[in-house]
Amino acid sequence: MSDQQTTSDNHPAEQVFRGIGASKGIAIGAAYLFVKDTIEKSTEKLAPGQTKHEIDKFLCALQRSEKELKKIERVTTQKLGQAYSELFQAQIMLLHDQVLIDSVTHRIRDELKPAQQAIEEEFDNYLEHFNTSSELLFQERAQDLVDIKNRIIRSLHNQKGQSKIPEGMIIVSTCLSPADIILFSRTSVKGFVTETGGITSHISLICKSLNIPIIVGLSNFTPKIATGDPLIIDGGSGTAIIHPSEKTFMQFRDKIAEESRMEAAACKLASTPAVTKCGIRLHFYSNIDVKEEIPSIRAAGAEGVGLFRSENLFIDSTKPPKETEQTEYYREMAKALNPDPLVIRLFDIGGDKLIYSPISEPNPNLGWRGIRILIDVPEILDSQLIALLKANRWGNIQILLPMISSLDEIISIRNSLEKHIAALDKPGVRIEKPELGAMIEIPAAVEIIDEITTAVDFISIGTNDLTQYTLAVDRNNEIVQDLFDKFHPAIIRQIHKIISTACANNCRVSLCGDMGSDPLALPFLVGCGLKVFSVVSADIPQLKSLARCFTVEETRELVKECLSQPTASKIKARLKKFQADHFPEPLSSYSSDK
Repeated sequence: MSDQQTTSDNHPAEQVFRGIGASKGIAIGAAYLFVKDTIEKSTEKLAPGQTKHEIDKFLCALQRSEKELKKIERVTTQKLGQAYSELFQAQIMLLHDQVLIDSVTHRIRDELKPAQQAIEEEFDNYLEHFNTSSELLFQERAQDLVDIKNRIIRSLHNQKGQSKIPEGMIIVSTCLSPADIILFSRTSVKGFVTETGGITSHISLICKSLNIPIIVGLSNFTPKIATGDPLIIDGGSGTAIIHPSEKTFMQFRDKIAEESRMEAAACKLASTPAVTKCGIRLHFYSNIDVKEEIPSIRAAGAEGVGLFRSENLFIDSTKPPKETEQTEYYREMAKALNPDPLVIRLFDIGGDKLIYSPISEPNPNLGWRGIRILIDVPEILDSQLIALLKANRWGNIQILLPMISSLDEIISIRNSLEKHIAALDKPGVRIEKPELGAMIEIPAAVEIIDEITTAVDFISIGTNDLTQYTLAVDRNNEIVQDLFDKFHPAIIRQIHKIISTACANNCRVSLCGDMGSDPLALPFLVGCGLKVFSVVSADIPQLKSLARCFTVEETRELVKECLSQPTASKIKARLKKFQADHFPEPLSSYSSDK
């Protein structure tokens, strides 16, 4: 999507494009159009005497590819720790896969096919069910296989992928691999724009960890831009601006400076408690994807982890991690956080998240996902529950159930948990029973919120999926992005109902969706009775600072007004007025409208 504005004769027209913001931050600089070289393949059959030479070339290409990947693995470990380096370890393992080696060798020796053709045909077999899947994330994972296929082919022709560019550029490409992101990050790259990818793709997760802004899913963008073109990208809103006008340039430059100033001021208060103007204590926790994030959440002022997305342990494959691996992983996290809480969401797989199997569904977001998979495939559930119990040595692990739509699901998981506690409870072995919570992210759960909040120890509101399911809008679909609005009257009324019911039933309630990070929503949520937030670590200092700007009584009046409004635009107008009246003036630039 793009908007083009008129301009003077000596300045190209400003063009505004909107994709999917996958890693926050603003970058201003020159574009670098990164076009990957393609190598023409030969389809002529080999002479029988050529097959040994061609097989040797293939095996040497595997060795060269492994050498390259090990280098990238070392760089990744230095920058991000072990978690993401395992992605490249998985690719290295594939290079040693005997089935792959034998199949390619067979095509060369018995079918007399050139090595490149044999490699491409074999990888096409792997990729077919990935690319034809209706699962967005399954399609994204296909890019990882394409990356290693291309790496082998480049090595086959003694070519190396481009890893160096001029300093301080914004890279624009049709598609990028995790290796591209890691290698380009060494040249002080300012940001990335890709035509493909999604918010859960590896490149998005890596950019978040590196604090580099990225816009993904900006289709047909590369033909509009050339290397050297002035470019602004906003990784929060997904906006890309080519040839920004002087006015636009100044606005974004001022926004960066103001955000840096406000962030520095807020960070001074990061370690202090979050207290409203009237003295009510709020609590802020972090949402994290990997254990390597734990040291940084302390600096941001987090009081613990309110959401660990355990499905990211599937990062290398579609197979669940072993129980022993999970136990060690969870134990390290719990120990590092002790005595602060660690809320671990059970594997939330399927739908627009990670996949467990290549099953094809007409509408995966309304299909086999989340708690349904865990109940239907007990070996996955049992392995994770046992690992969590074994890791809970310090008693600070809490278990969160994804995609709850009925009490039966909660009862089923609680029964499984009790069964494993009984089996592990032996003389000399102390088992700390974790608290059990439910994600509220389906309208059905909102309708039975009274029953749910009496059946669990705590609940956590997932505003992203709640908005998606309530409004029937796929949050990853750029065509209907404008309809995805967390301030829709139906959404804010549901949130009010959830929080007030939980408080009435003395059930602890938190919110872990993107709404919790929005300064515009903060006073509304506090007015509903919310005191526990789980957000991106970088947002905590600012939110703590803003909490000091209003009283709870003021926010309760705000809630009454918002609940009576018939449209999202009127609700946002009221929230913006409250913000203007209570928050420092520059903060109007922080709030999102979605």
